[in-house]
Amino acid sequence: MLYRDLLKRFKTLKVLLIGRSYFENWLSAGFKCFLYRRGLLRTNVLSVRCRDGALLALPPRLYELLLSGLLSELFRGLSCRNQVVVAMGSLIPLQEFLISEDVLEALSNGWRYSINHGYWFKGDVKFKHMRHYILEVFNYDEYKYIDVENRLVIDVGAGYGESAVYYVLRGVRHVVAIEPCPRVFNELLKNLKLNNVEDRVTPINAALASTHSSIIVKCPSGEVTVNTVTLEDIAEKFDIRGAVLKMDCEGCEYDVVLNDYEHVRLFDEVYFEYHAFITKIPVEMLLERLSKDFECEIVSDGDFYRRHGYSRKLLGLVKCIKKH
Repeated sequence: MLYRDLLKRFKTLKVLLIGRSYFENWLSAGFKCFLYRRGLLRTNVLSVRCRDGALLALPPRLYELLLSGLLSELFRGLSCRNQVVVAMGSLIPLQEFLISEDVLEALSNGWRYSINHGYWFKGDVKFKHMRHYILEVFNYDEYKYIDVENRLVIDVGAGYGESAVYYVLRGVRHVVAIEPCPRVFNELLKNLKLNNVEDRVTPINAALASTHSSIIVKCPSGEVTVNTVTLEDIAEKFDIRGAVLKMDCEGCEYDVVLNDYEHVRLFDEVYFEYHAFITKIPVEMLLERLSKDFECEIVSDGDFYRRHGYSRKLLGLVKCIKKH
């Protein structure tokens, strides 16, 4: 225990010391980060003076992230005047680090940034900004269990379009992408256009529920009131027989399965992430209801739980195949 603690402290010291090469006030900035991390300093901004003479106002977490990237050599340099980081042959605007804390992880997983075009890319896949959900879908393969080839997928909790793009690459016939958060939805539209998949995806800016209403949803920008859409609405516009229902909607899966099962049972495959830590309802209630028509199993593995930090009781992925 003492040895691990010493290693952690030594690593922290190395991270702080790397700042000497890039920041004139590295010592005071590092000390403030130390206090901030321990809850002894309340501030949203650190003022740092770079060696090139430029002044930057950075959140403490971003300052630490820059130092970690420089220490690990994922970042090869920093231009404060131009507000860009040199990383893996790419120039990345500092703004991208403010948008996402997953830049280091993205770089480690092969993603690169095109400053000329203003997007992240890996192979032929492109996204306006890096999001953790993109890594979940494309690097951690959380949807590998879904058979989407030549099928209709109702994508509930479509996020920034990462799952829709993924399904298209795997041969989906069409995707109905349902996303309630307005700003997230707008970025979804941009990402669909970036990947030239607009003709294969129908985007809907709404929340899925068992009934029509206006509800408050938690979005990255804060709480937002949005209208709901039901599976019955979807069934009136699309032939959902033989289709796949995917739900990652922070708890709406309980409302839909328990209160609108007559439409859920029309699908051939149901795949969802359950959020018992939000609803306080055990996943067994969903599995019991679905067992009338489906064979279900929890497919989330150890890597999934290490990434998310929850137990199987509180969070997980379920795959259900209709009985024949």
